[in-house]
Amino acid sequence: MSRLQHFGWFLSRGFGPHGWGHPYLDWDYRWERPYLYQQSIRTLEQAGLDLLIAEDALSLGNPETIDLRIRGAYGGPKHDPLMLAPFLFAATSHIGIAPTVNAGAYPPYLAARQFATLHHLSGHRLGINVVTDTGSARHFGVESLGHDAAYARADEWTTGVRRLWDSWGDGALVADRATGYYADASKLEAVQHRGEYFSFDGPLNALPFTEGAPAIVSPGGSPRGFAFAGTHSDVQLALAPLSVQGVRDYRARVHEATIAAGRAPSDIKILLVFKPIIAASPDEADRIVEASQHPSDADLLVIAAGLSSDLETDLTGLDLDAPIDESIFGDHVSRGTIAGLRGDATSFADVTLRQLLERKARLGRITDRAGFVGTAEEIADFIEELGAEADNDGFIFSGDLHPVTVHRMLGELAPILRRRGLLRREFGDGGIRANLNDF
Repeated sequence: MSRLQHFGWFLSRGFGPHGWGHPYLDWDYRWERPYLYQQSIRTLEQAGLDLLIAEDALSLGNPETIDLRIRGAYGGPKHDPLMLAPFLFAATSHIGIAPTVNAGAYPPYLAARQFATLHHLSGHRLGINVVTDTGSARHFGVESLGHDAAYARADEWTTGVRRLWDSWGDGALVADRATGYYADASKLEAVQHRGEYFSFDGPLNALPFTEGAPAIVSPGGSPRGFAFAGTHSDVQLALAPLSVQGVRDYRARVHEATIAAGRAPSDIKILLVFKPIIAASPDEADRIVEASQHPSDADLLVIAAGLSSDLETDLTGLDLDAPIDESIFGDHVSRGTIAGLRGDATSFADVTLRQLLERKARLGRITDRAGFVGTAEEIADFIEELGAEADNDGFIFSGDLHPVTVHRMLGELAPILRRRGLLRREFGDGGIRANLNDF
């Protein structure tokens, strides 16, 4: 039986040169101005999506890979999506906006105050995609930590930010016009935090929230990432195998971590990152798949360059016909990104780099669950199946926030999802938390 699912959009390459390297660059939008994104997000809201998550990376990368990252504008430049958020809020009424924030880059008090301000200004529509990137630590003067320690720092940061948000206790805001009594200082918490990574005092110089605090989003897929999501997150940005069993297994891990943290599984929405290729007909879908089956070495090197940017590790000079030595990946590299490169191989020793890249290059038909190429009706069948068979909460579509990309993905798909009762037709009131908890 069909049921409503949650949908969002992941601005996957961040607030950067949109359209670069694509034919639609000649629409002549200026990526550094807000109008491109405002036009696109209005369409996302009209389509009924609950939230936009904007990727970000503070650094251009390490010296060994910086050329790979900026030569084709794959990994930079990037402007700050937190600064873009007010322009997106101004263009919309309901959709939530979740810019990426590095937990090591913002002192907790400053973060809590800025995010509280944006949350109020937006009508309680702010989300925060919390990441633990450690490769950029040198830019803002904090210690570069290993993977698990970076999560420990993010735990302390998130707990501290939330404690500051809660430092105005019940009844602290009086706002009695008749008496002129605005607030009761006795109901504010001092918040004297002295932790391993942060030291700060409260209370916060910002109003409490009437519709709940900003939503916390997290993307981590490692054991430590699952633990963070279980403790803190309202949305898990899930990179999971997109099969019924794969989604069931992934959901079970998130829910196990959520229960271990003393929360209910219903406290977190697990939204699967999904980038379908929508074809006009089954015959066209077959042609797209067939054209991808025999990639050239040049095709593989293009894929390797993009992966090198994501992994901050140069794959382009490695022997295509030899296995990868996993030790080439530094501690700062996302374990989930490494696992995504490895795919279903047991270890890197079992496959050559060529085989890994060919798997990335080759597409498959969604009708036989070999890939994600299909007509809008076929994509909708898949979405409906995962909702019914795997109890999936929903999907995050991934791509540039560009009108061409948005219409290509949703122009035909959104009406079909609506007719099937999978996609909302209207929003309630109450901001981003209401979006997530409407169903």
